[in-house]
Amino acid sequence: MNSLTPNLMVEDVNKTIEYYEKVLGFELSMNVPKTGKFDWAMMKHENVEIMFQERNNLIEEYPVLNEKTPGGGLTFYIRVKDVKKLHDELKEKANIVLDLQKTFYGTEEFAIIDINGYILTFSA
Repeated sequence: MNSLTPNLMVEDVNKTIEYYEKVLGFELSMNVPKTGKFDWAMMKHENVEIMFQERNNLIEEYPVLNEKTPGGGLTFYIRVKDVKKLHDELKEKANIVLDLQKTFYGTEEFAIIDINGYILTFSA
């Protein structure tokens, strides 16, 4: 195995792109179709890549997901260089669900919930 790039179910790819660009500083790498209402997109921030796929489009590809909804029970653990700086940048822009804290395993981390219900934990 060489890498992992999650493909997350979302209701609106375009709104998700806007959120990840404006709030988290991600950049759009690819999208389908090229213009209009997107079915799929890949975004990147340094070494982190995430794909987003519109719910109905994803279910068409994987019918087994028919009963699933965006957000699910997924959390993503993202290592960052300066967690305090990122926390300061996001505290007014994002919905923080776990404030900055020192963990029993020696890291400092905090978590946000994105507009699709996914939990992103940032740690250093």
